[in-house]
Amino acid sequence: MRIIGGRAKGTKLYTLEGQNTRPTLDRVREALFNILQNEIEDSIFLDLFAGSGACGIEAVSRGAKKAILCDKARPAIEIIQKNIEKTHTKEQIELYQMDYKMVLKTKIKEKLDIIFMDAPYHQTDYICEAIKILIENKLIGEDSIIIIETDQEKRVKEQIEGLEIEIIDERKYGRAHLIFLKTKRKG
Repeated sequence: MRIIGGRAKGTKLYTLEGQNTRPTLDRVREALFNILQNEIEDSIFLDLFAGSGACGIEAVSRGAKKAILCDKARPAIEIIQKNIEKTHTKEQIELYQMDYKMVLKTKIKEKLDIIFMDAPYHQTDYICEAIKILIENKLIGEDSIIIIETDQEKRVKEQIEGLEIEIIDERKYGRAHLIFLKTKRKG
């Protein structure tokens, strides 16, 4: 796994061992950032279930003003810290070893431009809960983009149905499915 674009392009990243995380594949991350290329510059990017931190670090490498990375697992935080050091992105990254709900409720005070969520295996309910908190705490605006990576797209779509968001795009890359969401426009 490596950084694909921007100032840290080509830097190989450390990854987590075992089955507890599923890193976003380079080709999926490359496709994601190609889609987002006009949105990244000076954005505030949230990588909610960060794993190795690759997506948040990629965002900073490509010009995001700030990336907020969150993961509850200590091994993930240790890998993210090593990757931040290796890519020289420390100044633009806030890293939290906390439950995602606590980060959303207590740590983030500004509107987020891009939110990336790749919840742990079989925890698609985390996505719905996170979106509810993002809306309730006014952490997203009309121009904010939420991206969900999942291999259980039908289940995710059922769970987010009825929330104040709408699907604006979907892409499939092998088992990985990206769902792009925005808040529903009023009126």
